[in-house]
Formats: sequence, C-alpha cells, structure tokens
Amino acid sequence: MTPTSAEDLLRTLSEGTLHRFSAWPPASLPRAAAGVYSIWEKRQLIYVGMSGRGATAEQVLERKALDREWGLKSRLQSHRAGRRSGDQFCVYVGDWLVLPTLTPSEIQAISTRAMSFDHLIRDFIQSKLGFRFVETESGSAALELERLARAGSLGHLPLLNPTEFG
Repeated sequence: MTPTSAEDLLRTLSEGTLHRFSAWPPASLPRAAAGVYSIWEKRQLIYVGMSGRGATAEQVLERKALDREWGLKSRLQSHRAGRRSGDQFCVYVGDWLVLPTLTPSEIQAISTRAMSFDHLIRDFIQSKLGFRFVETESGSAALELERLARAGSLGHLPLLNPTEFG
C-alpha cells in the first residue's frame, strides 16, 4: 500500500468508487487488509467502520502473506450476510432501518419464527447499500481514520454510528 494522506483517504471514503453489496466481492477489495469503510444508501452516509484493530504494520504484512481473508474483506462480508449475532452494524440496520418498515403481521411472523429477521436485514443490505473502503498500514491508523470519519470528516455524520470530538 502506498502511503496516502488522511485527507486523500477521507476523500476516497466520501467520493471514491461505490461498491454495491449485491455485486460481491469487488475485484479491488484485498483478501487481507486493515482499513476503514463507509456504507451508503444513495447519497446518505449510513455507517463508518474499520478492521484490523490492534494490528501493527508488521502484523498486517504477515496477514497479507498468509493469503487468507482477513480484515476489510471478512468484515464487509459479515455485514453483507445480515446476521445480527456478533455484528453491531447488522443490529443497527435491523433496529433502525428495517424494523420501522415492517407491518404488524410481519413482526408477528418474525416473533413466531415464520419469517427470518436476519434474512430481511440481509436483503435490505444487499439491495439498498453500497460501500467505499481504504486500506491503512495498521490497525491504529485505521482506528484514527475511522474516528475522523465518524466525527464528520466525510462531510456528513453517519446515521447509525456518529461520534463527536470530545
């Protein structure tokens, strides 16, 4: 990965190529990488996340050399699956974006397990959302970039997980 300024990385998260969850996986998504991603519904910033927490630059390079899925790709793939268990993004999408659209009969069907809430979340993510991503050299670099993006450095606060400097 070529070193890039935080400003350039934030611009990519805001204006770069938007990859649809329905067209999985994009060829440009590395198999192993620490980094940050922004998730969008049309022009609305929905969520900002990161992957590689705690990984040093050396550990990131080691993971890349193993040629196994790790980091950005596995995190985004988990989001794409729509399963709430262990995925805070999917919980937020379910609670705040999908649940308010359901009819009382659909809610009843979910409560009796006649309908899968996770499948509705998955369908929403794959039909309506897209993402942008950037690689970082380490988990600490990803964490700092995520902090900036969640605080509004993309020109918008994310709908589901905003933060303020404080």
